[in-house]
Amino acid sequence: MSKSLRTLGFVACWAVGLCGVAQPAAVQRALDAQSAAWNRGDAAAFMAEGYWESPNLVFVGSKGLTEGYEPTLQRYLTSYPNAQAMGHLAFGTLRWERLGLRHGLLVGTWKLDRTGDHAAVSGHFSLVWRRTWKGWRIIADHSS
Repeated sequence: MSKSLRTLGFVACWAVGLCGVAQPAAVQRALDAQSAAWNRGDAAAFMAEGYWESPNLVFVGSKGLTEGYEPTLQRYLTSYPNAQAMGHLAFGTLRWERLGLRHGLLVGTWKLDRTGDHAAVSGHFSLVWRRTWKGWRIIADHSS
């Protein structure tokens, strides 16, 4: 490949923002705010900090498919009715993949350390993020 073609390719890549695959700092801030809300026992704030407030939000978990922001919030409130059931949440990032100018896929881990009658649990997630006027928001969540 000629030097001018490589340069043109780099300039085009840089111009549309697809060159790096680094996770946007705003995504990490959203995850940090979500875990802080969860660790305070506030499922509503956990949702508000990261999820797309839309009837088109998709969540897939152990109980199957949930569609919409409000049904997803209700699922969290039912599954985790109090702070003891919620426990302490920690996220781990495994991989960020840019899917265009306004979308990305984050694959990672989650862990809930809990006490009492609730055992610690952990798993993996795949989150599709969209950059919106409110910032980066999760539009699809598959957690297992």
